[in-house]
Amino acid sequence: MQYVSTIDRDFQDKILADQGLTFTEKILSIKRCDESRKVASTDDIIVTQVDLAMAHDGTAPLAIKVLGELGIKRVWDSNKVILHIDHTYPSSSEQIADFHSIMRRFAMEQGCHIQEGNICHQYMLEHFVVPGMLIIGADSHTTTQGSLGAFTTGVGSTEIAAVFASGRIWLKVPESIKVIFNGKLPRGVFAKDLILYIAGKISCEGANYKAIEFTGGAVKDLSISSRATLCNMSTEVGAKAGIVEMDKVTKEYLMQMGRKTMLEVHSGKEAVYAKIVEEDVEKMEPYVALPYNVDSVKAVRDVEGQPIDQAFLGSCTNARFEDLKIAEEILKGRKVKEGVRLIVTPASNRVYKAALESGIIETLLQAGASITSPTCGACVGTHCGVLGCGEVCISCSNRNFIGRMGSPESKVYLASPATVVASAIKGFIADPRDYLR
Repeated sequence: MQYVSTIDRDFQDKILADQGLTFTEKILSIKRCDESRKVASTDDIIVTQVDLAMAHDGTAPLAIKVLGELGIKRVWDSNKVILHIDHTYPSSSEQIADFHSIMRRFAMEQGCHIQEGNICHQYMLEHFVVPGMLIIGADSHTTTQGSLGAFTTGVGSTEIAAVFASGRIWLKVPESIKVIFNGKLPRGVFAKDLILYIAGKISCEGANYKAIEFTGGAVKDLSISSRATLCNMSTEVGAKAGIVEMDKVTKEYLMQMGRKTMLEVHSGKEAVYAKIVEEDVEKMEPYVALPYNVDSVKAVRDVEGQPIDQAFLGSCTNARFEDLKIAEEILKGRKVKEGVRLIVTPASNRVYKAALESGIIETLLQAGASITSPTCGACVGTHCGVLGCGEVCISCSNRNFIGRMGSPESKVYLASPATVVASAIKGFIADPRDYLR
């Protein structure tokens, strides 16, 4: 699917060339709906045109109900509304099955896109997102999609209902934080470690209602999958959006996916930031976030030896092909520790198929892993890996709040896929560098 911007070209070109504006100020200035043709400055409250809107089975049923209560007969543009059945897929109960039925009927009546069995944010990256979009999703981790140079943010069910109806949303223009990662990633350190480090440094409220721009030499070297990890967890430090600007890596990805850019946006060299955080990644090491806070971060070596019951490799944060490939490298010729469950949930059917064809899935199965269909189930504690009372899990997902993956008496540690898999082998939290060449 290709998208064409209809904005006034002279105004657009003027904004794009302005060296004093951040990425966010530029894209929201261009997307604003009024005819003022004014720059959208920090803290301005504006109404913007939405390019895509999405919801999933955790949020869409209520949104559909609200549309009915408002008497809205048709969504504003059926080509730009996307529904995802992914949070509990396949359904785990009669109630969930009924929610799915509501979504299927709505999609059929409206003619909008609906997909089942792919984690929503990964599916959006694979099929819809292009640079220059403004995307609103009824899920906080919609920020993931900013990895393709778009402004993407999450809202609640009632707000997405209004977007479905009008194609518009009001936003306060957020300040921006620039996070600069310099250097080359050391062995055993991945994008997940970088974002955990930032969470530990600035706290879970360190970017409240701000947009984070990730940049620097280390970011330029990252794949789109790794950039998605950074943007995904920007919401865990309170950010409104996480962004990696378009570059040659983005262009190569779009070419592979058969899509074209809507708008190429870059921050001005004189843009003003609320904060600039600059880090040398060569000094970093594998990290974990301890229960029950994402910003309670320590080096793996400081908690090594903590026994685990379950290791989870999945979620919209880390379950892409490169993550499964890392798991294969570590697990080849090895076994999951007896008494430990290693649950692997590919992020999409495309990822699953690629992992099957490359032999990765066979290696994981031989090592003792359990493979599920693509779903958010284990991450949100609904099925396919729910934790019992007193159980401990090391997970490459994005949250470790009390009861996040099941029992409020369970504990979740967050880490990279490499750390998760190394820990599954040892039976306790372990440093992945012992297994990586």
